[in-house]
Order: sequence, then structure tokens, then C-alpha cells
Amino acid sequence: MLKCWIEAMRLRTLPVSAAGVITAWAFALWSGTFKVVPAVICLLFALLAQIASNFANEYFDFRDGLDRPGRVGPRRGVTEGDITPRAMLIATAVTVALACCLGLSLLFYGPWWLLIVGILVVVGVYAYSAGPYPLSRHALGEVAVVVFFGIVPVNFTYYLMAGTFNATVFNASLAIGLMGANILLVNNYRDIDDDRSVGKHTLATRFGASFASALYLINGWVAMALLGALFSTLPIYCAVAPIIYLTIHTLLWIALLQRKGTALNPLLGITALNMLLFSLTLLILFL
Repeated sequence: MLKCWIEAMRLRTLPVSAAGVITAWAFALWSGTFKVVPAVICLLFALLAQIASNFANEYFDFRDGLDRPGRVGPRRGVTEGDITPRAMLIATAVTVALACCLGLSLLFYGPWWLLIVGILVVVGVYAYSAGPYPLSRHALGEVAVVVFFGIVPVNFTYYLMAGTFNATVFNASLAIGLMGANILLVNNYRDIDDDRSVGKHTLATRFGASFASALYLINGWVAMALLGALFSTLPIYCAVAPIIYLTIHTLLWIALLQRKGTALNPLLGITALNMLLFSLTLLILFL
């Protein structure tokens, strides 16, 4: 049973939420404003929010008949009967509640209006898969990832420590968001046939596999271009971060074109790890 819940958390995708917060840590170190406690709380909040979103996605996709037994992607516990729908719904609510408790503690380090940001994150957890216009079913999943895994965590984690916003940090947040969107692109590229069969609309189903694979490549290169001005001001050895990222990214794109079905599953995790590696490299360079 524990294995089923671990699978439902989708651990291979959790580097997405961690990377955004760690990138903010890097820029806080860069500006000399790093603060340990809010930094750690932001990381835990981000991880819990993503886990809650994954739980909600599994529950609502099952409820609405979008997941079927024996799907190409990783095993879904609710769909396969390993976890009851009620248990998944309760787990979603409990995880959201834990995230909210952590989020409220951040008000000790920032202004009251950050509560609005927290509420929007919670709304995003459910809006991705549920509500009158589920984002993941209307080809807006990638946009949601850019916002909630890039713009929001990078900028507001940095703000909590630095007390201000920064144009360079904003560019970095867009870059991280595009990297995160690539993880969803791999997922939707793999599931294109399954999603079409149940009427789920993603960028891949609407514009085709070739579009999705091309967008995957473009996102990574645009992400590094957004950080070009930053790296041009840093010592030459700092170029190791974009070079490593783009090398792995391009190799992953080549592999994406050569694989189908379950063979694409490892690429999802490696794409996430490449994103995390970039943020950790940035953190180390800014120490």
C-alpha cells in the first residue's frame, strides 16, 4: 500500500517544485539576503502543493473517466483499484491543509498580502484538474506550470528573503517555468493517443506530436536565452550551468524523437532532474 501512495506522489516530477525554490535561494545568496527558515518553509510548501496537485489530478481524472486501467504512463493507484477514490480525496485535502499551515507561517516573514498568493496556489492545485474549466484538459497545463512552478515560487521565495522583486529573478522564473513545462510536454507527448481517445485536450493532442517535441526543444533553449544577460555578467566558469543543461536537454530531445510509449517514462524523470541540476549548479556558483 505504501508503494501505491509513493507512486501517486509522482516522485520523479517533484524536482520541478524544488528547482523553483532552489533557484530563488541562489539569487538570495547572490544578493546577500538568504534566510534559512523562510527558505526551508518555502521548499516544503512547494513540495506539498505539488503532491496535493498530483493527488487531485489522479482523483479527478479517475472520477471523470480520463484514466483507464493499463494506461501507457505510470500506474495510477485509484484507476487500478489500489487506492479508493475517497482515500485519495481525503489525502488531497490533508496535504493541502498541511501546505496551508506552512504557508501561514510565512506571514511572519512577509506582508499580509502574501496570503492572497497562497490562496491562488491552493486554487491552482484544484483548478489544474477540476472546476468548471480544468486547465490540464484545455491545453493550458503548460501555462499553469510556467506560472505555478516558475513565476510564483521563484519570485515570491526571493521576495520573502530579499524584501523586493528583481527583473533578473523574474527572467529566471520564466526560464524555470519553461523547463518545468517540458516535463508536462513529455507526459502529454507520451499520452497523446490515450488523451485523444477520452477527449482530453493538451497541446500535444491539439497540435500534434511534432509540435510538442519541437516545443520541448525550444523551451529549453529559450530558457537559457532568458538568462543570457545574467551569465554575460558572471565569471566565465559560470557558463558551466547553461552548457550542462543544454547538452543534456538536447540529448533528451533526440531521445524523445526516437522513443514511444512506456520508453518515454524515464525521459520524464531525467527532464526533471536536469532542471534540478541546473538550479543546484546555480546555487553552488552563487555560494
